[in-house]
Amino acid sequence: MGIEAGEAGAGAETPRYAAVKRMIVERIAAGDWPPRHRVPSENELSAKLGLSRMTVNRALRELAGEGVLTRVKGLGTFVSEGKGQTSVFAVRNIADEIAERGHSYTARVVLLETLEASPEIAEDLAVDPGISVFHSLVVHREDGIPVQLEDRLVNPRLAPDYLMQDFTARTPNDYLNAVIAWTEAEHTVEAVLPAAWEARLLAIGRADPCLSIRRRTFAGDKVVTSVRLVVPGGRYKIKSRHQANAV
Repeated sequence: MGIEAGEAGAGAETPRYAAVKRMIVERIAAGDWPPRHRVPSENELSAKLGLSRMTVNRALRELAGEGVLTRVKGLGTFVSEGKGQTSVFAVRNIADEIAERGHSYTARVVLLETLEASPEIAEDLAVDPGISVFHSLVVHREDGIPVQLEDRLVNPRLAPDYLMQDFTARTPNDYLNAVIAWTEAEHTVEAVLPAAWEARLLAIGRADPCLSIRRRTFAGDKVVTSVRLVVPGGRYKIKSRHQANAV
């Protein structure tokens, strides 16, 4: 690979982790490491550069947080292609977004079930406590890398066939937009750290920052669905653009 320890150690005033970051960015800028290229592991970089794993880990972690690299547990660290974009106020069908970038979309359906509405769920969906509601948990992937975790509640009176759908072939967003004419949506966006189970499904670390987008969609005075989208900050970016497809 031609990585020498002297490259990382150049400049006495530069912290070692920052020098490693600069070296990696220079390799990417020079075209030596193109998008999707697997970056050497922490052990490999530590050995070649003569630095501690802690130093290399900090460099890789910060570059991942900046969107330069993508870290996937069990697979390694890769050069990012640039963050995909989605909209805050009208999250489009993610399968369409990924296809428009020329990438492959796949989904993993983690849960598809009926729940008894707790007081919190009942308030969220504006239904009576104790009634049955639908719940789905789906991981959306771009070229095999998880880019969004979708945790959705659905009012069964408005979408009675929801649980019968194959959400590996069609996203919940696409299905609900096809069967329901929504009239209004409300959104909340916040920066969060993922829960342990969310980090596991997204193949990220517990300390990796994410965006949480909560959205409730209405048909008249009834709540059709309430969804929470968890997006790894290093793999996606959000922009604001309103479109009429916010289920």
